[in-house]
Amino acid sequence: MARKNTRKQIFTNVEVIDAAAKGKTVAKAPDGRVIFLPNAVPGDIVDVQTFKKRKAYFEGKATVFHKLSDKRTTPECQHFGVCGGCKWQDMGYEHQLFYKQKEVTNNLTRIGHLDLPEVTPILGSAEQYFYRNKMEFSFSDSRWLTLEEVQSDQDLGDRNALGFHIPGMWDKILDIKKCHLQADPSNAIRNAVKDFAIKNNLEFFNTRNQTGLLRTMMIRTSSTKDIMVVIQFFKEDKAKRELLLDYVAETFPEITSLQYIINEKANDTIYDQDVICYKDEDHIFEEMEGLTFKINAKSFYQTNSNQAFELYKLTREFANLNGDELVYDLYTGTGTIAQFVSKKAKKVVGVEAVPDAISAAKENAKRNNITNCEFFVGDMKNVFNEQFIKTHGHPDVIITDPPRDGMHKDVVQQILNIAPQKVVYVSCNSATQARDLALMKEHYVITKVQAVDMFPQTHHVENIVLLEKK
Repeated sequence: MARKNTRKQIFTNVEVIDAAAKGKTVAKAPDGRVIFLPNAVPGDIVDVQTFKKRKAYFEGKATVFHKLSDKRTTPECQHFGVCGGCKWQDMGYEHQLFYKQKEVTNNLTRIGHLDLPEVTPILGSAEQYFYRNKMEFSFSDSRWLTLEEVQSDQDLGDRNALGFHIPGMWDKILDIKKCHLQADPSNAIRNAVKDFAIKNNLEFFNTRNQTGLLRTMMIRTSSTKDIMVVIQFFKEDKAKRELLLDYVAETFPEITSLQYIINEKANDTIYDQDVICYKDEDHIFEEMEGLTFKINAKSFYQTNSNQAFELYKLTREFANLNGDELVYDLYTGTGTIAQFVSKKAKKVVGVEAVPDAISAAKENAKRNNITNCEFFVGDMKNVFNEQFIKTHGHPDVIITDPPRDGMHKDVVQQILNIAPQKVVYVSCNSATQARDLALMKEHYVITKVQAVDMFPQTHHVENIVLLEKK
C-alpha cells in the first residue's frame, strides 16, 4: 500500500528482490515500477520512503526493516553506512560474487544482445579486506557530523578530519578511525599524522573558503614492502611542512618514499603539479612474476596487486600465445599487460594516450630486460590507423583494456578493419564492453567470458572476453 504526500511516498512491506548497478538494490512498487535503494540487501522486507520519482522508477531509502535477508552479514567497518566506500559490506561475499557475475552476464546479453558460451564462474579475491595498494585521504577543518552529534547538546570539540568525502558532498569529509581497505601501517600513518597536526596547530584545509595548510595524503604500498606517502599542502610554510614531514619520517622509518606537493589551485588533482621528493626515493616498486614495475606518485597501477596478477594470468591464458604472434596492447597504460605477455609473444606493441605512462612503460621494459616490446603515445582513435599498422605490422592478437567509457567507435571499426584472429577485451565496465562487442558480433564469436572480482565489498567487477574471428 502507498500513502502519498506532496512529493514523497511510503511503501510498506516491500521485498528487496535483486541487486542493480552502482551498488544499489531493487524492489518493486505496487504499481510495478522499480525502486532503487542504497541501503538494503536482496531478501530484506522493508518499508521504503521515496525521494525521487521518474516515469519508470523511484529512488528511495529503506526506513523500517521487517525481515532481514539471510544474505546479510555483519559489516567489519565502524564507518559502514556513512562512508559510502564499501557499499556491500553487509552482504555475504558469496552473494556479492553472485550479483557481480549476474550483472556481467545481463549486460552482455541485454545491452549487447550477444550469444555467450558457457560463462566461467567469477574468480573471487583471496583477500576480502585490506587488499588495496593505494588510498587517498582528505584533510578538513569541518568534519562531517553524524545525526546523533547534530542532535546532541554536547560540545563537539575538535572538528578536524582526515578521511573520505561523503558521497555526493564535495566539501564534507568523514573522519576515519580505521579503514579496512589498506593493510598496515596505513591506518597507523593516517591516525598519527592527524594527531600530530592537531597537537602542533597545523591548519586543516577548508574547501569552501580555500584556507588552511593540509589538503590530502596519499599512501601507496607494494608487495615488495615499499611504502610511499605523499602529503599535499595548500601553501608553502617551510617550518610547518618540515615539522610534519620530519615527524612522519622519524615515526615510520619503513617509509621508502616520502614526498610532498604545494598545490595552491582550487582542486586537489595532482597530475598538473610538481611532486617533490623529501626523503629516500621518488618511487616505489611492484613485483609480479619476476617483473618489476616502477611506480611514482602519478602512476596508474591496478589497486589490488594480488588480484591484478590473477587478471593478467587469465588475459595471457585467453590470448593463448605460442611465441610467433605479433600482439597489440591497446590502452597499455604503463605497459604491465604488454610486458606480462611478452615472454609468450614474438613482439608486443603498446599504445597509450598518456605520455608519462609510456615513458614509464619504456623504462620498466628496459629494467626487465624485455626487448620485444615497443610503446607509442597518442590518442587511440587517431594514432591507431592504417599507417600505424603498415609501419608496425599486422597483429595476430589484439588485447584491449580501455577506461570505463570503453572504446571509441572508430577504434572498434579499426579493429574490424584489421581483423586479427583473436581479440582479448579486458573491461572494468561490462555495460560499455557490451556496447563495443555488439559492434563486432557480425565478425567475431565470443568463445570465453571470465569475470574477476578486484574490489570485494563494492559492486565493481572486471570482465575478460575472448573474441575469435568467424
